[in-house]
Order: sequence, then structure tokens, then C-alpha cells
Amino acid sequence: MKINKNIVKEYAETIIIAILIALFIRTFLVQAFKIPSGSMKETLLIGDHILVSKFIYGIKIPFLRKTIVPISDPEQGDIIVFIYPIDRSKDFIKRVIAVAGDTIEIKDKKIFINSSLYNDGHGVYTDNLIFPRAMQPRDNFGPVTVPEGSLFVMGDNRDQSLDSRFWGFVNLKDVLGKAFVIYWSWDGKNHGPRWSRLGHIID
Repeated sequence: MKINKNIVKEYAETIIIAILIALFIRTFLVQAFKIPSGSMKETLLIGDHILVSKFIYGIKIPFLRKTIVPISDPEQGDIIVFIYPIDRSKDFIKRVIAVAGDTIEIKDKKIFINSSLYNDGHGVYTDNLIFPRAMQPRDNFGPVTVPEGSLFVMGDNRDQSLDSRFWGFVNLKDVLGKAFVIYWSWDGKNHGPRWSRLGHIID
């Protein structure tokens, strides 16, 4: 059987173009992530698969993390994916609580931004214990002012989240994008999909 070289060439070109388009989309536009922990419950659950908009905060040069086309900066309330400052091989997802210039303080689990009580509508508290500042910063923290080019982030599962209270600020250069939709969700305990979460807009 004789193979038509033109057909082989066309298939090869089609595959290469498809790969390049997929790489472009993943690098500059949208990337998929899976939620591995419960730090964002109840907003995001273990097994949720989400899409993250990468261009919403500007177009960056890969690896250099330098923004070449600025569009906007993360705002208070945004759920962002970023490079974990302590281990840069990992990506974390948290909610932006304070931005550059804001002063944040936590008193007995109540969050204050610039001396005003933060509307903590997404915060979930599962532990009645309140740790003193001298023991750990989970429930009593600050006041600290967020530096220029940085963000203060927290998990919505406030009592079960390793976040800026423990390891500091997120550099704007390390922000990968903003989470915007759940496209798939798998319940590992019940071994089945969570159909009601599919297509859920993340806020």
C-alpha cells in the first residue's frame, strides 16, 4: 500500500498547528487546575477542576514572569492561582484579602482592613478555639501593611488554610491568573461526579 506523502504532510501540519494553539492558549489565555485540598471550602472543594483566566491580569513573558501587556491587577475578593513562595514548584489558590497599601489586622478571627471590619462573606470557621498571637498567627495577626507589588491572601476555610498569615505576601509577578469557572468536579469519597457544580461561576 502506497502512502500519499501529501496526506501525511497535511496531517503532520494539522497536529503541529493544534499543539501550538493549545500551548498558546495554556500559556497566555486559559489554564486548567485541579483543587487538591480543602483550604478553599466551601467555595472550592477537593476534586473541583477549574479554569483560570491568565490574560485578565495582563500578558506575561513565560518563565521571566514579566508583564508585557498590562490589563489589570488582582482586586480584593478575587480568587487567584499563584506560585507558592515557599516552594516554587507548587501552585496555590487563595482569595485576595488585601492589596498594596492596605493595612490588615486580625483580632480573634475578625479581619480588619484599614481599621474597618472586613465583610467576610466567604469565610468559613470550623474551630471555636482562638489562638493568641504569641502561639500562632491564625486568629490574631498584624497589623501589617501590604507592600507595593504584593497581595495578602487567605483560604476561605479560614481555620484550615496555610496562607499569608503564615508565610507572607504574594508577589504580583507570581500571580498566574484568576479562577472563574468549575468545568468538572469529582467527589472522591462517593466516587462520582458532582453534577450540580459543573459550569459553576467562581466568586
